[in-house]
Amino acid sequence: MSETNSPVIVWFRQDLRLADNPALQAAAASGAPIIPVYILDDDAPGGRKPGGASRWWLHHSLNSLSEDLQEINGHLIFMQGAAQAQLETLIQETGAQAVYWNRLYEPWARDRDERIKSALKDDGLKTRSFNGSLIVEPWDIATKTGNPYKVFTPFWKTLKADHAPAEPIGRPEAPVFSEYKGGLSLEAFELLPTQPDWSGGIKALWTPGETAAHGRLGQFLKQAVTDYPDRRNLPGENGTSRLSPHLHFGEISPRQVWHAVKQSNHARTDGADTYLSEIAWREFSYNLLYHFPDLPDANFQSKFDAFEWDDNAEALKAWQRGQTGYPIVDAGMRELWSTGWMHNRVRMIVASFLIKDLFIHWREGEAWFWDTLVDADLASNSASWQWTAGSGADAAPYFRVFNPVGQSEKFDPEGDYLRKWIPELADLPNKAIHAPWTADKAVLSRAGVTLGETYPKPIVDHGDARKRALAAFEKIKDSG
Repeated sequence: MSETNSPVIVWFRQDLRLADNPALQAAAASGAPIIPVYILDDDAPGGRKPGGASRWWLHHSLNSLSEDLQEINGHLIFMQGAAQAQLETLIQETGAQAVYWNRLYEPWARDRDERIKSALKDDGLKTRSFNGSLIVEPWDIATKTGNPYKVFTPFWKTLKADHAPAEPIGRPEAPVFSEYKGGLSLEAFELLPTQPDWSGGIKALWTPGETAAHGRLGQFLKQAVTDYPDRRNLPGENGTSRLSPHLHFGEISPRQVWHAVKQSNHARTDGADTYLSEIAWREFSYNLLYHFPDLPDANFQSKFDAFEWDDNAEALKAWQRGQTGYPIVDAGMRELWSTGWMHNRVRMIVASFLIKDLFIHWREGEAWFWDTLVDADLASNSASWQWTAGSGADAAPYFRVFNPVGQSEKFDPEGDYLRKWIPELADLPNKAIHAPWTADKAVLSRAGVTLGETYPKPIVDHGDARKRALAAFEKIKDSG
């Protein structure tokens, strides 16, 4: 097969879409037959296997991408194993002379991709990588002194002023696809839960795929973006975009989101700006991960290495199961278990509770979120947990301890969110539902609540825990 008609492999990863896909667009522009491939590389050195909820999403997202490709006469190849070996096999079987992909930024993925790029070049193949996931590459944005940003606000100002994204590109026009039909079936990946199938709540809420991502964005722009600054903190309302899993898997790009928000007739100026600042937090998290690759495992501020955490398996299990006795915490953890998602305000509350009320290391919470979130993302997850812990870059100070009752009363005043996820408390009046242990016996009895039986008593006293947390921080605040 001559080089002029040799196929180009497009290696899909976290870019499971056809539109605004630079690698796919470049392959189509080459005129060569395209071989789209997805490789499930679970055992890459240093890598992290996707959690259960992410694997559910990945299955359905890949199925959607496969169907979209079939509509334009393409066939998505599924392969499993070490990515380099699988690519080499595909090259041998097809005579491909080039491999294109969109970049990843996780430390293990960067190392793997560099090894693959070097090996393929040594074998005489052409490799090209592109930015398909971020508004700005981490190496293209820096402080005036040339250092990585460690504080969000100046990062956001620079992003807006100097790195506003170009217009997204559409789907490639009339791409030519190879007739190669090898590979595995998607079912061979065994991504879906079976015994038991715990995904019912996730299925009810989510539809993965490029079409669904744009549908969700459109709905947000029509219904919620105008009031976003006011409603985004209210977990009982549908006031956020819920685009995070679509962004993580690349079913929609941040560039597409940015321009859709800017062009929307429904977006009030402050609503649009506030929402885009959340997109910028995602960028900031990736910027941190790129420049500080130990972020998922090590305290960004080393003084926290001396912090004395509790090893309390019973308390951790109560938190995971939504049985802490604090309704806003338990509602969030039950929402997570049922739907694979949790409202962002509640994420901060439950994280603060685990770290500062239960004295359990932030890595335990990050690991649980990794397994249960459909939008589990190494950069955002690590940066956000360290932010709450006070150990990260531009973090909330450790002495900022969320009061779970106060947060619940402020952001869910009517108890709608609590009643949805904790039905055993549904008949309590608003005054009592945020802190059932403060209600008198008659109120509890009328609502059918027996503390310690139908709903747990608080596993810790927040006031005492707060004092303990502040005292522990005093011991380490001047170190590191």
